[in-house]
Amino acid sequence: MERNLKELISQMTLEEKAGMCSGLDFWHLKHVERLGIPSVMVSDGPHGLRKQDDKGDHLGINESIKAVCFPPACLSACSFDRELMTELGETIGREAQATDVSVVLGPAVNIKRSPLCGRNFEYYSEDPYLTGETAAAFINGVQSQHVGTSIKHFAANNQEFNRMSNSSEADERTLREIYFPAFETAVKKSQPYTVMCSYNRINGTYASEDPWLLTDVLRDEWGFEGYVMSDWGAVNERVPALKAGLELEMPTSGGVNDQEIIRAVQDGTLDEAVLDRAVERILRISFQWLDNKKEQPFTMEEDHDFARHTAEQSMVLLKNENVLPLKADEKVAFIGGFAKKPRFQGGGSSHINSFRVSSAMDAVSRMEGISGNVTYAEGFAADRDVYEETLAAEAVEAARNADKAVIFAGLPDSFESEGYDRAHMGLPECQNRLIAEIIKVQPKTIVVLHNGSPVEMPWLADVKGLLEAYLGGQAVGEAEVNLLYGKVNPSGKLAETIPCKLSDNPSYLNFGDGEKTIYHEGVFVGYRYYDTKEMPVAFPFGYGLSYTTFAYSNLKLDKEVLTDKDTLTVSVDITNTGNIAGKEIVQLYVRDNSGACRRPDKELKGYEKVALDPGETKTVTMTLDYRSFAWYNMDMKDWYAASGKYEILIGASSRDIRLTGTVQMNSAVKPPLKLHLNTTLGELFSDERTREYGQYLADKMSSFFGGSSEEANEAITEEMNNAMVVSMPIRNVVSFGLCSKEEVMEGLNKLIEAQK
Repeated sequence: MERNLKELISQMTLEEKAGMCSGLDFWHLKHVERLGIPSVMVSDGPHGLRKQDDKGDHLGINESIKAVCFPPACLSACSFDRELMTELGETIGREAQATDVSVVLGPAVNIKRSPLCGRNFEYYSEDPYLTGETAAAFINGVQSQHVGTSIKHFAANNQEFNRMSNSSEADERTLREIYFPAFETAVKKSQPYTVMCSYNRINGTYASEDPWLLTDVLRDEWGFEGYVMSDWGAVNERVPALKAGLELEMPTSGGVNDQEIIRAVQDGTLDEAVLDRAVERILRISFQWLDNKKEQPFTMEEDHDFARHTAEQSMVLLKNENVLPLKADEKVAFIGGFAKKPRFQGGGSSHINSFRVSSAMDAVSRMEGISGNVTYAEGFAADRDVYEETLAAEAVEAARNADKAVIFAGLPDSFESEGYDRAHMGLPECQNRLIAEIIKVQPKTIVVLHNGSPVEMPWLADVKGLLEAYLGGQAVGEAEVNLLYGKVNPSGKLAETIPCKLSDNPSYLNFGDGEKTIYHEGVFVGYRYYDTKEMPVAFPFGYGLSYTTFAYSNLKLDKEVLTDKDTLTVSVDITNTGNIAGKEIVQLYVRDNSGACRRPDKELKGYEKVALDPGETKTVTMTLDYRSFAWYNMDMKDWYAASGKYEILIGASSRDIRLTGTVQMNSAVKPPLKLHLNTTLGELFSDERTREYGQYLADKMSSFFGGSSEEANEAITEEMNNAMVVSMPIRNVVSFGLCSKEEVMEGLNKLIEAQK
């Protein structure tokens, strides 16, 4: 339905316009009945709807409607499957239509900087490319149902401690390469209806009132068209926030901040046109939902099955020493409180009131020919860290009498949640102790983990099998049993590195500070750090096993030489060399060998998930553009790929590179010359535009240092002379009397002018 929103807004009073810029209550926007402006509802929903009708809160305290809990982002990202994520979005979009929700508050795309972040279960990955691609697919799915999304939390919101006031201190290169790209990709590929700004400050400025963040970058650079809403209670100063580009404050301020907007317009400190523009952006999205509203059944049973399918496609088999899949006639002991009462979601604003939850024991009890061979022993409770001797003894005995033992371990709800960060990376000590005891009597022990973020595993070398289930959604038990018994072939891969211990993490010394958190590690986050440092890890990024095997061959690049205007098409053949059908996630990394900048060893720039029957071969094709090779140059305020050699790495994980190709980049883009008397001769040598002049000055230096006697030549070798010359600032050419200052400055200015 066509509407003239500007005409509609012209009929609104100042009070009505100011009121449209804040919530009616916790979940609804305000309405103007006389003008036909509706009140619409938003609801939490990164992995299912948490719709509260009356008692509103944003920490999951009060009950919401019965709904379907799909696997949270920590698991679904491990699918590496854009089509699956689009289908997940479509499903949640249909549920939102069925329950009159106009905007789903998700996805959450903050980068996993540390395993300790209490909200990591709600985030996709440590990698910005994977996060952005996953988010864009999900958003496209939701919005195909004419329901909006609110991608969050923009930006650099990577800890829960003091999240409402802490300042994330990071340079622009780090923000642009690590913490912004997921938002940028989503905006450019899926145009989310709304963006939710974060609580925190960024380099001292609240995200809610940062015009560079909300207008210059988000709108002017990326082309965002929707409206920006605050996280719940994230507004610091309302009028500066509105000027910066924050249209909607949530939840209601009880009229307090509406009055600030009214006074600012009346006293001339706020241009009413800014308010009108904000109202227009909000109304456009609200009417877009209203005009496409349709009757939609809430198909919870069907959606439960899809939740199971999503979990099956995402869980990661990390270790298998000939113990999986389990056989129907084997006697198996299921041990641990999580086998009957699984932890399948995180705490806080995303907590779903699931209409059904299936445990592993529920699932196996329905499997004909298998259920009679499975025994259960609690061993330890799922909700506390207490070693109970009686329970432990029963579990050890059950394991001893079985052919194999499967221990369902994990983190209790109290260990990780929105609102606070984890204190350590360990499992409850009672679980580690019981696992160690069971291994003594049952060598064929398998562990299934339920956790929203990596855990340390002191028993890892001694167990024979390990399935990372993360938080699997309400159908978690069905998915686990289907994978354990081989009814589904595992195909997920890790969306984050699992370090051996917490202190290995690059943010270890700089995480969780109060007033300011310094991002000292810069762009070296996750595998970008571990792989560059060649550090041992428990399991690398992109790692995951299957019940079949795959061969990689026939890597082809469609060009040997690229310019900054070209794209590169990369193809590779993948063959299923095993005897059962399976899916492989093919990963493409780029390594910069130009030497122009300190960069991570490799960076993910493409991936595809391919399904293969036994013996089948398929060709996987991926395309790279200039941005795939580039880093953010703060002097240029732009992306830059230097001329030079780049490697194209095709792998099964970041540490398992199967095929390698090389391409030459010849870029016409050049960074600005920054020349002064403290520029070194080595810096002149490194740039083709200044190399000749650098050599001219170096020759003068060499003649100054080069000795004529045999003793002098022994004291200063040619290698020593060259090393000293490379590190020598230009000013020394002047101070040593080899050139006048005027002559040197004239030469530098000519070089600078030649580039204009």
